[in-house]
Parts: sequence; structure tokens; C-alpha cells
Amino acid sequence: MSESIKNLKAAFAGESQANRRYLAFAKKADDEGLSQIAKIFRAAAEAETVHALNHLRIAGAIGMTISNLDEAISGETFEFTQMYPGYLDTSRQEKNKQAEWSFNVANKVEEIHAGLFQKILNALKNNVDIPNIDYYVCKVCGNTVENAAPNKCSICGAPRTQFFMVD
Repeated sequence: MSESIKNLKAAFAGESQANRRYLAFAKKADDEGLSQIAKIFRAAAEAETVHALNHLRIAGAIGMTISNLDEAISGETFEFTQMYPGYLDTSRQEKNKQAEWSFNVANKVEEIHAGLFQKILNALKNNVDIPNIDYYVCKVCGNTVENAAPNKCSICGAPRTQFFMVD
């Protein structure tokens, strides 16, 4: 892999992290009643997304949908089988309960994501019509469910009101 491609992939990671960080900063500013500051953080976050997507596209890292699904399944599977279990062990050894909670819920949700991606990939590969399904995400833990928000999140116990439908 050329240095330019390595740099594009590193820049993609950095821009992606900046996007998420700025959105978190915007939420905090909104919570503090600082709407104009929140707005500039959101604007910068959108710009970082443009940069990240440019880097990813130019690096040739966006394939056809079937290969993108394969990559998504592989990434999610790595996270719930290898990455998060190791992180969980470390947080338990350090008795960091907050980190343990965060890694635990993410680990459970990554397995759900892998399953959802696999279901869609199977349908696509078998030329089965992909049904129009609504997806709901828990604002507390990221749990992702199909069709309707549950009364209570199966991962973190949050009430239905903590779920939002994805457009």
C-alpha cells in the first residue's frame, strides 16, 4: 500500500473522530443553552464528514454494496469477538465500572449489527426482496432493533422514549 493511501486512511480516521467529537461538543453546548456555539460545532462536524468521505473514496475503500456488507460484517464481528472482550477484561482488572459498562453495551450491540448486516447480505445474495424495515436506535446504548421500538431496551433497560427511528 502506498504512503498516500496509508495517509488517506489515517486522515479518514482522524476526520471521522473529529466529526463525532464536534457533535458531542455541540450537544454539550446545546445542553448549556449555547446554541450558536453548538451550531458552529455542527457545521465543523459536517465539514469533517465531507473530508472523511473524500479521503475514503479516493483511497478506494468504498466498494460495491455486497463487498461493503462483507466488510461491515467482518468489522462488527472483530469488535464483538476480539476487540471489546479484551477491553472488557482490562476495564474489569482496573475496576473501571463506567468503561466496563460502555464496552459491554457496545459489545452486545456490535453482535446485533453483524446479524442485521448478515441478514441483508443473505437476502441480496439470494435475490430475495429486501423488505422495507424501520430501524430504531437506543440513545443510551446504541441497541439497534427492527420494526418498532421495544417498551424497554434489552441491552440497557432504557424506556421506549429513548429510541429514535433512523431515516
